[in-house]
Amino acid sequence: MKTSPTTRILSLCCLLPLLMALFFPFLVMLITALKEPQEVFRQPPTWIPLRPTLSNFSEVFRRIPLAAYFANSLIIATGATLINLACALPAAYALSRLRFPGRSLFLYMVLITQMFSPIVLIISLYQIFSGAGMLEGSRIYIALILANASFSLAFSIWLLTGYLTAIPADIEEAALIDGCSRLGALWRVLLPIALPGLVTTVIFTFIAAWNEFVFALTFVADEDKRPLTVGIYSFVGRYNIEWQSLMAASLLATLPVVCLFIVIEKHLVKGLTAGAIR
Repeated sequence: MKTSPTTRILSLCCLLPLLMALFFPFLVMLITALKEPQEVFRQPPTWIPLRPTLSNFSEVFRRIPLAAYFANSLIIATGATLINLACALPAAYALSRLRFPGRSLFLYMVLITQMFSPIVLIISLYQIFSGAGMLEGSRIYIALILANASFSLAFSIWLLTGYLTAIPADIEEAALIDGCSRLGALWRVLLPIALPGLVTTVIFTFIAAWNEFVFALTFVADEDKRPLTVGIYSFVGRYNIEWQSLMAASLLATLPVVCLFIVIEKHLVKGLTAGAIR
């Protein structure tokens, strides 16, 4: 059914204010990153930099080891995403295909764990990781990966359970009749159909781990092991905040997430039908 030009214009008029509201913080961040230090505190504020400069970006790399912070965040976010997916997928498959006593109660208990803030458990986690010797050297990566993966696991299980439950069991049964094992049917048939759910889970887990601040600030003592969120916090001083450098570093920190969306977005539509065609 084709929409009329009037309907499209009205839809655009309704979406435009929403898009402006969503992109406004990024616009402010970009404008501030291009300003000179003395212009940042100018009153009234200027929306267009009087003398745009890219020196803030080079200053960020000069002041802090930004490349090392990027690498640390990438290791932590990627590891947390892989572990989260490896644990959530089997659990979601069992909850969507198997019927056992206490299944609904288990799902609700998984959901309840999302109510706990990391602040509530951070002291206990610190004692556990410290007692296991995981807060020293490169083992700090393992501690941060496990902490980030565990706190996003409940959401991933719920999301994947919903996607797998919506897939008709007849498709899987047809694959089993054709000679596939249950694991083969999951890999070759169900996962391609549930690809949008997998992509959403990957994006959510990766972004959550990439943006995590509290665990990293509490657990990491070595400067060279800091992730990006804690690294750029060095521009926040006790008496002064270097907004131009902070915004420049924050703008650079968003690039990997944007690239992840660009790479994965094309798989969202393909996953709706792939695997269901025999």
